[in-house]
Amino acid sequence: MSEQEKPTQLLHLVFGGELTEIDKVEFRDLDKLDIVGIYPNYAKAYDAWKSKAQASVDNAHMRYFIVHMHKLLEPEAGN
Repeated sequence: MSEQEKPTQLLHLVFGGELTEIDKVEFRDLDKLDIVGIYPNYAKAYDAWKSKAQASVDNAHMRYFIVHMHKLLEPEAGN
C-alpha cells in the first residue's frame, strides 16, 4: 500500500475506572484505572469500549471512555 492509499491514522485511547459518583467524572482510585488500549481509528476503539462497558454493566459506578488522542496531538487539524 502506498503512502497515498494508507488510511489516516486517528489514534483513540480507551480507558475506564470506577467513579466516586454516578454524575461526576472523578475516579475513585487512579491506581486502578483500566487502560484498555490505543486504537488506530474510532471504529476499533468503539468496539473495545463497547466490550468493556457491557462487561461492567452490573457496576453503576464503572465507566469507560474514548479519548480522541489525535485531537490532542494535532488540535489544528480539526479531525
